[in-house]
Amino acid sequence: MGRILIIEDESIIRRSLKRLLERNGYEVADTASVEDAEAAHDLNDFDLILSDLRLPGAEGTDVMQRAPEVPVIIMTSYASVRSAVDAMKQGAVDYVAKPFDHDEMLLTIKRALAEDRLQRRSAALKADVERDYPVAGMIGHCEAMRRVFDWVHKVAPTDTTVLILGESGTGKELVARAVHEHSRRSEAPLVAVNCAAIPDTLIEAELFGHEKGAFTGAVGTRQGLVEAADGGTLFLDEIGELPLTAQARLLRVLQEGEIRRVGSANARKVDIRLVAATHRDLEKMVEQQQFREDLYFRIHVMEIRLPPLRERGEDIESLAQFLLDKACRRQHRPPMQFHTDTLAVLRQYEWPGNVRELGNVIERAVILAESQLVTTELLGLPQTTHSEADSHLDLSLEDYFREFVLTNQDQMTETELAKKLGISRKALWEKRQRLNIPRARHA
Repeated sequence: MGRILIIEDESIIRRSLKRLLERNGYEVADTASVEDAEAAHDLNDFDLILSDLRLPGAEGTDVMQRAPEVPVIIMTSYASVRSAVDAMKQGAVDYVAKPFDHDEMLLTIKRALAEDRLQRRSAALKADVERDYPVAGMIGHCEAMRRVFDWVHKVAPTDTTVLILGESGTGKELVARAVHEHSRRSEAPLVAVNCAAIPDTLIEAELFGHEKGAFTGAVGTRQGLVEAADGGTLFLDEIGELPLTAQARLLRVLQEGEIRRVGSANARKVDIRLVAATHRDLEKMVEQQQFREDLYFRIHVMEIRLPPLRERGEDIESLAQFLLDKACRRQHRPPMQFHTDTLAVLRQYEWPGNVRELGNVIERAVILAESQLVTTELLGLPQTTHSEADSHLDLSLEDYFREFVLTNQDQMTETELAKKLGISRKALWEKRQRLNIPRARHA
């Protein structure tokens, strides 16, 4: 159940507490002082330490510095709020006043051990996630995604405005959240706004707030989303959809650090970090006078460009498996796997909706599946889009690879071959070596 160390100089209390814990299944060691405990034991070997506050020699709270990874419950006959607060400030997980009730003591110990196990599991899970998915749970091993991760890590600690570019469904909001979570503002709010989802007539009031009576329907004063992000990060998705009047107000926020609510003559100071995203060509919009040039230069400080899924090569397979596992958990299904032919189709499809479309397709397949195997038919993809893959589904992946390379290598470069196959040049080279497929000798 757990290994517990008792540090208590009163022998009667120490023996009584030891018997109580041993009767309840705990392995218990006991000493009369912090110094004796340290001399007799490796303090980090225990799951919990129960220590009296007043001890001969070092105080009981000193054990927390000597075993910083072990949860400590402080016991004391000085049942005062100040003693409790001081002990908790120094790192104690709980506080028990003597004389203590046996049931209360056992409950306190059980809760402390459970919370510690939960924290350790959470820390291990977080470490696994950060190792496998280095930025906010994003998956990617291709060169383009590694570059995205590198940029996020470099820009996040600054207050620089970030512009995220990419097609719809590539994960722009995930990048925005990663920038926020790795910044000094991570404890403050991240307010995400989809500019395309708010009607033009309401966007200014939604973003900047309004005073009572500012327009028809403004029955009261309302804080805007920019103010709600004060101290944190404002993420404006699809910023290219902002009307020109709202762009002018946003420019003032970035230049002066202040907003003026609709219908108000008074300015209010705000401290925000702006992260914006769009799938549109803002430079072209500036040329067409659809987007303010001065605002464009304000937001175009650090650009992070997300690649479309069709250009991410072998990432498609790892993404698909991640999304399949996630969909199975959400739909309360046992773990599933892809048929070999299904993986070939996933890699050949163009994915106009990118990762969002991939997730939706896999979710549909999990719902419709009658076994633990995801077949091509369950994907429901347009047949014309992956006809080339369909024509080879009677072959194994290796046979298809060999036939495709030998048929096309005289007319295509290695880069073109890799892109068509949906893999990296390195993966193409490795497969050539493994399958003993020599490169064509061009004249």
